[in-house]
Amino acid sequence: MKKVEDIQQTVLLDADIEKVWKKVASAQGLEQWFMPNDFEPVEGHPFHIQSPFGPSPCKVFEVDEPYKLFFSWDVDGWIISFHLKEVGDKTEFTLIHGGWKQEDELLTKPQEKSSVIRERMNNGWVNIVQHKLKEVVEQ
Repeated sequence: MKKVEDIQQTVLLDADIEKVWKKVASAQGLEQWFMPNDFEPVEGHPFHIQSPFGPSPCKVFEVDEPYKLFFSWDVDGWIISFHLKEVGDKTEFTLIHGGWKQEDELLTKPQEKSSVIRERMNNGWVNIVQHKLKEVVEQ
C-alpha cells in the first residue's frame, strides 16, 4: 500500500505579496475564496473551518508573514500550507495539502478511501486556487 501524494496547486497572482497575504491569512480573506472560519494568524491558535461535512477543527502551526502559513485541518492529519513568493510586482502562491493516509485507509468524516477523497479534493483545490483565489485577489 502506498501513501497518497500531497496536493499542490500554484498560481501567479497579479497582486503584490501584502495584498495576497491579507486574503490568505485572515478570517475574512479566507472566507472570500475558501470557507467560513474563525482563523487568526497566531501560532498555536485553534480555529474551525465550516466545511460541507460540518465544523472542522484546525490549529495554526507556523506563521511567517507574508511568506508562509501552515495549519492542521480536520481530524485525519491533514496539513495545509500556503507559500507566497514575490515575482516582480506579482505573487506566486502555492498551496500544499499534505498529511494524507495510505490510499486504502478510510477517512473519518466522509467514510471513503483516502485516494478517492484526495482525487475529489484535488479537483476542488484546482477551482479554489486557480479561479476563486485569483478572482478575489485580482478584483
